[in-house]
Amino acid sequence: MSQFPPETHYVEVGGALVGYQVDGEGPIDLVLANGLGHHADLAWDVPPVAAWMRSLASISRLITFARRGFGVSDPISRDTAPTWEDWTQDVGAVLDAVGSRRAAVFAFQDMGPIAILFAAMQPDRVSQLVLNNTSARFLTDDDYPIGVSPGDLDVLITFLEQTWGTPEGVRAAMPSVADDEEVVRLFAKGLRASASPRSAAAQYDYIARKVDVREILPLVQTPTLVIHSKDYAFIPVEHGRYLADHIPGAKLVELSGSDAMSYGQVFDEVAEFLTGERPIAPIDRILTTVLFTDIVESTARAASLGDQRWRSTLDAHDRAVREQLRRFRGNEINTTGDGFIATFDGPARAIRCAQAIGEVTQNLGIGVRLGLHTGECDVRGDDLGGLAVHIAARVAAAAGTGQVLVSSTVKDLVVGSGIAFEDGGEHDLKGVPGTWRLYAAQE
Repeated sequence: MSQFPPETHYVEVGGALVGYQVDGEGPIDLVLANGLGHHADLAWDVPPVAAWMRSLASISRLITFARRGFGVSDPISRDTAPTWEDWTQDVGAVLDAVGSRRAAVFAFQDMGPIAILFAAMQPDRVSQLVLNNTSARFLTDDDYPIGVSPGDLDVLITFLEQTWGTPEGVRAAMPSVADDEEVVRLFAKGLRASASPRSAAAQYDYIARKVDVREILPLVQTPTLVIHSKDYAFIPVEHGRYLADHIPGAKLVELSGSDAMSYGQVFDEVAEFLTGERPIAPIDRILTTVLFTDIVESTARAASLGDQRWRSTLDAHDRAVREQLRRFRGNEINTTGDGFIATFDGPARAIRCAQAIGEVTQNLGIGVRLGLHTGECDVRGDDLGGLAVHIAARVAAAAGTGQVLVSSTVKDLVVGSGIAFEDGGEHDLKGVPGTWRLYAAQE
């Protein structure tokens, strides 16, 4: 079984280090070639990104990296920026490092031209090519009227620098998550970690003004899938249509929406292209009770106990929680380092499990907060998302040490169960609309 999240490794390319990760054990190698804004470690903290990458890893051995200039890879300056051909070496070096002789390559936005060059230069190493929301050229030209004018590019670069790593910038690029404050925050955090605003703007400006691989397109003999969002404002769909028209045999899929990356739709198309079959299980919405647990003052305890004793304490905590989840038929979704996320098909059983967890962890000398909410969640495989998950997390954050705090939804659903509650007052849950009345479950 692969490690989650996967470990980051490095390979030297042209005197610089390129960071990469490997996840999954599927029958084909799939290279996820990232550029602008990618941070290999923090990407796994963003729920839609993590769910997408785990989905890709379920059908492949997923090899992810970011080219020189972003994220965990070495930074570059505009004066020493690699050429397009130099950047193709990043792809080959990562393939060599993981022992892959031939792989499918997925690239989007600024990595698209690099992937096109690599596929044309080394066709024996690329089994399939997927290009998402990218272009062969960005600026307008006499024979390329669909490009952006230099003046409009100046405006775009200014906007990029002013909004890089901010909620405003994230909402502009990913309108579908605009109302999810936690996801927006995590996206913004990852962008800031990947590069500074000035560095990101300078690199995008350099790429946008220099890129032109139109003459290479007829030389690409690799089976190619072009995916483009119809209403993506930063790189209009006409660019995707141009790619599909000029790469021999390329297939074009135009997606609804205006996101920089439409994760669920893109996965479905990529899975069918690579495996020949549409994914069997689409995203489902289910009604479930979500439990969040969290160790109180875990950082302070870790500092006071030291690494070894804290690790032993965490191990004992994890064993105790998992035993109660087993007893009460809870489904462990994930761990947060010092807590658990679990679901239950019955809210009463979820409350009793939470109470049992509070008791056994207290016997270990560990104080925990426990929060519960029942609502609809998005489920794909082992992953869980949606507003109900965020509400449960915020309810747990409002709980006191050893307290099982629940939303009014949970309280109303267990009427007649014999479980008593104490009014916990009204709370503003960060990132969740409205005021919420919470209740503390009594023994």
